[in-house]
Amino acid sequence: MNRRTRRQLLTLTALTGALTLGAGAASATAAPSWTETGTSYVNSLTGSQGLASRADGSLVRRGLASVPLDLRIAGWTHVGDPDVAGGYTFDAYQGGDDATKKMFAATAPDGKRTTYEHALDQGELLNNSFASVSPDGQWLVSGEWGTMSRLQVFPTPVLNASAPAPGANLPQAGQISLDKPVQNIQGCDFTDTTHLLCSSDDAAKEVLAVALDRPLDGKPVAGHVTTAFAVPQRSICSGTFETEGIDYDAARGTLRVAIVPPAPCLVTTAVIAYEQQ
Repeated sequence: MNRRTRRQLLTLTALTGALTLGAGAASATAAPSWTETGTSYVNSLTGSQGLASRADGSLVRRGLASVPLDLRIAGWTHVGDPDVAGGYTFDAYQGGDDATKKMFAATAPDGKRTTYEHALDQGELLNNSFASVSPDGQWLVSGEWGTMSRLQVFPTPVLNASAPAPGANLPQAGQISLDKPVQNIQGCDFTDTTHLLCSSDDAAKEVLAVALDRPLDGKPVAGHVTTAFAVPQRSICSGTFETEGIDYDAARGTLRVAIVPPAPCLVTTAVIAYEQQ
């Protein structure tokens, strides 16, 4: 083997190694893809607003008829997409157009429900679309409506020692500032400490990925927004669909997204399941 051939082989080996390392780095940072695995259907009255997975794999569902009578009488007329953490079910409630507060309810495993109200801050909308608890249980993320460049963060009632007792105002902690506006977020769920998937009822009816620059700690944090995938719009009825709640079952690796078809088919909500590839 002459020196020229040896140099060519060494150069080729180096290039091959660099390409291999580059491919490995790209693979490590590439956004996950989601493959649809099936669709189930639920009664919209009890399952159109959202869902959350319990530790045993069973699901909590919320719909228009899921608001308990005592809360409805108290003026809490809408419940959003729920979450389950530490055995507790967390619900996001909102009142009418003149509301000056929003409310979160924490329901213990024994069924005892405790409510925590938050007085609207300057510029805050009354909408309370969802509740999503961080994997460490310490922070509760929620959202408003319309076009927003933030997600709200609160200390998780019951689970975070800094959260006030029931009856005291639940304050906002550091918000998630998004690097691009999002529209009509119906629900979010954590896939790990720095990543959320959020269902958006925008024109595209899509799931958005939000990557945080660090885990939530009660201080302001930045979030990078990308599109994960569009939610299928399938129905014998034609018209406008509405993307609703979202849930990620971390123990089983299952993502579920709810979407309501146009009238008159809207009496049944489709829940589409995915697995990460």
